Amino acid sequence: MDLATRMGRLGTETAFEVLARARALEAKGRSVVHLEIGEPDFDTPAEVIAAGQKALADGFTHYGPSPGLPALREAIAADFTQRRGVEVSPAQVVVFPGGKPVMFFMMLALLEEGDEAVYPNPGFPIYESMIRYTGATPVALPLREENDFKLDVAELESLVTDRTKLVVINSPQNPTGALLGKAEIQAVAELCADKGVWLLSDEIYSRILYEGEHDTALRYGDPSKIVVLDGFSKTYAMTGWRLGYGIMSEEFAVPMARLQTNATSCTAAMTQMAGVEALTGDQAPIDAMVAEFKRRRDVIVEGLDALDGVTCLKPKGAFYVFPNIRGTGFGSKELETRLLDEAGVAALSGTSFGKHGDGYLRFSYANSVENIREALSRFAGFLDEAKASV
Repeated sequence: MDLATRMGRLGTETAFEVLARARALEAKGRSVVHLEIGEPDFDTPAEVIAAGQKALADGFTHYGPSPGLPALREAIAADFTQRRGVEVSPAQVVVFPGGKPVMFFMMLALLEEGDEAVYPNPGFPIYESMIRYTGATPVALPLREENDFKLDVAELESLVTDRTKLVVINSPQNPTGALLGKAEIQAVAELCADKGVWLLSDEIYSRILYEGEHDTALRYGDPSKIVVLDGFSKTYAMTGWRLGYGIMSEEFAVPMARLQTNATSCTAAMTQMAGVEALTGDQAPIDAMVAEFKRRRDVIVEGLDALDGVTCLKPKGAFYVFPNIRGTGFGSKELETRLLDEAGVAALSGTSFGKHGDGYLRFSYANSVENIREALSRFAGFLDEAKASV
């Protein structure tokens, strides 16, 4: 197939590949515990579903404005202002079908061949994929276990050159669950402002937090060159609804909306009306979900730490753990494969999130405590058998 050269620069999300392999095993009668996919296992709150159904019945089935329906942009601006303590206007909000278009369109709007973009590694793999797709050069910023998987501001500064156009940060972070502190976020934002560099702050897990406080990069630095990515998928268990948004300057909102016009026209109107209910309605289901995630986090961290050759930092947010598995004697990719094939536990190699993820696995604890304990038992059994066979 005679594809454009740029298609060869696209990466992927290994989670979906592992999920497909796991489903194929299940189709053959195998039992698999799914800890690979980054998706809440909770249902969308009933009131949000009802709002979406009502919107359909009320005729929200047509095109809407490319930047988003006024009702949702107003609700997002009000929520961001109240919850993050930084005042934004509806004109600074652009609504997209998911969070990925925020990063994709921002990179398309800014990056060219010869530019560089710094991104966290290990980190969400689409950062590097989209940077490469634009023709720019991705520059990995290592996140190290000895620093609780938080970025080192001095190291970031050393990576910024006169070719750097963009820096990407993510807090709470996928895949490690690390949380950047206020001082670190401020330092990064001010560094970007001093260097004239754009900053993408991925805050999609901002509400899924167990310890500490979330802070937004928009509070610091140069707000004209900061874009905050957020959305409804994780917080409101709305992954399939495809609803995200970016907070940015009014000036930058114009080209971002123009890209939306060219790519998707607009975000589905009925989905946006469900988003209004999500933000303005009862938040108790969200609080309950986060409390349950915290309970699961404690179970899986304790269980992993009890395994021979495995150590695990306790994440402060998101719903992932990133245990160090070097002591098992297995490489990350080999252990991912064998855990699925031999033990029926679906996890992801740390290298799925970049070269600095080598020596780690990512488990999503978006599953029941019962299933998490079953996965831990299978993992322990696998390690025992592997040790006995040596």
